[in-house]
Amino acid sequence: MKPIGILGGTFDPIHFGHLRLAQELVTGLGLGEVRFIPSGRPPHRAEPDVPAAHRLEMVRLGVFGNPLFTLDSREIAKPSPSYTVETLAELRHELGLEQPLCLLMGTDAFLGLATWHRWQELFDLAHIAVAQRPGVSSLTRAAATMPVELRDELNRRLTHEPEALHSAPAGSIVVQAITALDISATRIREQVRSGESPRYLLPGAVLDYIETHRLYENPDPARVQGE
Repeated sequence: MKPIGILGGTFDPIHFGHLRLAQELVTGLGLGEVRFIPSGRPPHRAEPDVPAAHRLEMVRLGVFGNPLFTLDSREIAKPSPSYTVETLAELRHELGLEQPLCLLMGTDAFLGLATWHRWQELFDLAHIAVAQRPGVSSLTRAAATMPVELRDELNRRLTHEPEALHSAPAGSIVVQAITALDISATRIREQVRSGESPRYLLPGAVLDYIETHRLYENPDPARVQGE
């Protein structure tokens, strides 16, 4: 069975950086699909700028037309904060013990993994694929600054063979180089607020949706901006 990639985030809004990362990891790791899972109430950051229903629809528009991409709305539907370990446990229950799952994330997210809720249980539920952009320090070079527990997991689980993701349902860490796209949701929101056009940083259908619903034009100053 080909691994199923899991890509979570606020997607506030989804943009070509998210989509290209997913596409390159599908190719580089031989994934069968990528499930985009927008977070409902992220536990480690302020509420996203726009309501969950809008973010869900923007992801739906962003992945439309790519047969390798699917939208999973389970975290949006939860009334409580969304923890990745709980989402992966649900997927594991639904898909069975043998289906390889692969949690996709960037280097910065991995370096902060030890702050995640029940983070060590993630390796019992999925592999972790770290998307490495050019110019970013490799995980092995950054190991000296990691918490000891995370460094130990990296040393024990790191593989340079993507095929390892296919031969076991969970437990490995793999690093995959991807194209550098300097696109951030923060910058897109700032451009909309200042009257600039973020066209060509995100799918046209997503930008049309933002403009139609006048999203990001009147920010709540109490909210913390994020990616």
